[in-house]
Amino acid sequence: MEPSFLLRNFSKPFKSFLFVFIVVLSIGYFTGLLFVAQTDSTSAKGMVENYNGNEEVEEATVIKFKKGEREMLTILHTHILSIGFIFAFLGVLVWGTELPLFWKKFFMIEPFCSIIVTFGGIYFLWLGYTSLAYIVMISGLLMTLSYCGGVIAVLMALNKKPLQE
Repeated sequence: MEPSFLLRNFSKPFKSFLFVFIVVLSIGYFTGLLFVAQTDSTSAKGMVENYNGNEEVEEATVIKFKKGEREMLTILHTHILSIGFIFAFLGVLVWGTELPLFWKKFFMIEPFCSIIVTFGGIYFLWLGYTSLAYIVMISGLLMTLSYCGGVIAVLMALNKKPLQE
């Protein structure tokens, strides 16, 4: 039995809307990753310095100060909510693909686990558990790979012709 919610069966205008939505969403997502690279948070050392400061390091070219509690809560709050909505929207669209159920569930559920691990890890890193930087990096990478996999699946489904009834 075919599910009734298949992206391939949507009208061309609605598929166009979804395509443009995914493109804009992806521009926003990858711009965020560019920002992470700008803050030198792509390495464990850079991530620790970004949240805990580096004012004691004599050879630092850019001095960074430890983020305050209010700033950390704002960062965590806005990122968890906004990225959660990104993956909620993407998850609904992934459900409309013809991927096997395992992959649908993976692309729909894994990103939420990565959100908790990534941003929970950043909070604990800020508290001083700096060895969590590696877990944050791995979960962030897994989140991005899940995003890419979901987007590719959706774009492929939008490109398919409707099923004949």
